[in-house]
Amino acid sequence: MDPVEIARWQFGITTVYHFWLVPLTLGLGPVVAYMQTMWVRTGNARYLKMTKFWGKLYLINFILGVATGLVQEFQFGMAWSEYSRFVGDVFGAPLAMEGLLAFFFESTFLGLWIFGWNKLPKKLHLASLYIAIIGSIASAYFIIVANSWMQHPVGVKLVDGHPVMVDIWAVLGNNTAVTAFAHTLTGSFGAGAAFIMGISWYHLWRRRRDGIDTVNATGHVVIGSAVGVPGRDKADHSVWLTSLRVGGVVAIVAFAGVAITGDAQGKLLFDQQPLKMAAAEAACSDGTSFSVLSIGDLGSSNCNDVAGIIEIPGLLSFLAHGDFTTEVKGVSTLVPEYQAKYGTTIPDDPIYGDRAGTTINYVPIMEVTYWGFRLMIGFGILAAMAAAVALWLSRKGTVPNSKWMMRTGLLSILAPFVGISAGWIFTEMGRQPFSVVPNPNPSGVDGVFMFTAASVSPGVSAGEMLFSLITLTLVYGALLVVEVKLLVKYVRGGVISAMPELAHDNDEPQDHATAGSAPDKKHGDDVLSFAY
Repeated sequence: MDPVEIARWQFGITTVYHFWLVPLTLGLGPVVAYMQTMWVRTGNARYLKMTKFWGKLYLINFILGVATGLVQEFQFGMAWSEYSRFVGDVFGAPLAMEGLLAFFFESTFLGLWIFGWNKLPKKLHLASLYIAIIGSIASAYFIIVANSWMQHPVGVKLVDGHPVMVDIWAVLGNNTAVTAFAHTLTGSFGAGAAFIMGISWYHLWRRRRDGIDTVNATGHVVIGSAVGVPGRDKADHSVWLTSLRVGGVVAIVAFAGVAITGDAQGKLLFDQQPLKMAAAEAACSDGTSFSVLSIGDLGSSNCNDVAGIIEIPGLLSFLAHGDFTTEVKGVSTLVPEYQAKYGTTIPDDPIYGDRAGTTINYVPIMEVTYWGFRLMIGFGILAAMAAAVALWLSRKGTVPNSKWMMRTGLLSILAPFVGISAGWIFTEMGRQPFSVVPNPNPSGVDGVFMFTAASVSPGVSAGEMLFSLITLTLVYGALLVVEVKLLVKYVRGGVISAMPELAHDNDEPQDHATAGSAPDKKHGDDVLSFAY
């Protein structure tokens, strides 16, 4: 067993799991803030109910996100100590900013929002949510700054073989970080919007299934009420329809932003990590055509037997350079260039252990990069199409009374998360065999790079690494069960699950005091009753 491979699996599993929670936090928070803003401005109880319901789900996800995110930084010292020594002078600043400024800023004001119902003035209470969201966004930026430095080192000089930061603004303003952040943020808005749409569709469908809402001869909704059932009145319909429409608009705008920022990020990658993009296209030779589908052995270290069967002429050149004629370098051209710059074998250094002297394979696993790139794009398109379909089908005030369409709507929640995960895996796997990628052009600092083989902790055995991998996977699996059960519980409960007091207040909050009051003692078993 190779400790490097086990360490990579460990970090990959925990990071991808954590990254499922991050987009929902980033994307759902601003929409909840918009809903509360509308309530503060209009006094309409519909927006208060929306704020309470979606805010409850937002808090569940946030709490689990914090729990899973803490493990990431511990791994730097436990499994990747050599890597931490190499990047420590650079990573210290953005990670400190994330922890001391963004995270504590975020958690403090989110606490004020959670416990401030009925205690803070409306506008001050709303402001605390906005500040917490700004903290979340800032936290994401600082993390992406650290990750982007691995992808494109800037703002440093080499001192005794180690990078020392000399320009904090170059690190914080790294063009790789700016484009990656914009791409991540727009993708997160799309994920949050898909979450809202899928759940809203489910509740509108339940009202159709239970016969509460019907449609007239023109297909327009006839809104009804379930007699004696709290939370199933006409106001409940308004909550879900408004949520669906808001989510749909946010999704369309977000996925347009994903396309624009993705194009900008792709052009940077062709410049900064050309071999990653060549592997993503399974392009063995130089050319201009984009491969929609290629066949052959993508798992091999070369792509000589890979052939494109569906190609779009000129599109690859457009993605890389913005024109349709400039040739893009292929694997067979780039590998000799990398070998000439960085060597053909792992250096004979004790830090590499048994891996010293072995041949370096500069070509990433093309099965991962090729299909990861396409899954990212494909599921992004599916998510955008789902949003457009949801807006169209709900234009008459409800959704079709079709169980399979309801299930499709719920499954569509996963589309942006699959796309985001595929994109993240593509980004990280595509930079192998480097943990810190060298700069192939004058845009960065020459000579700053690190092979992944030199990054692991030398004192940690393969058995110890395997034990931590299994343990963390089991713990994260348990946390996944907890989150899904909590989300399902509150989703099925609807607005009443977030505002149990409505069951005893004629289903309609009257003012800020009663609307935000603590749950009735009968509901003391609500595990998140503290939140409101």
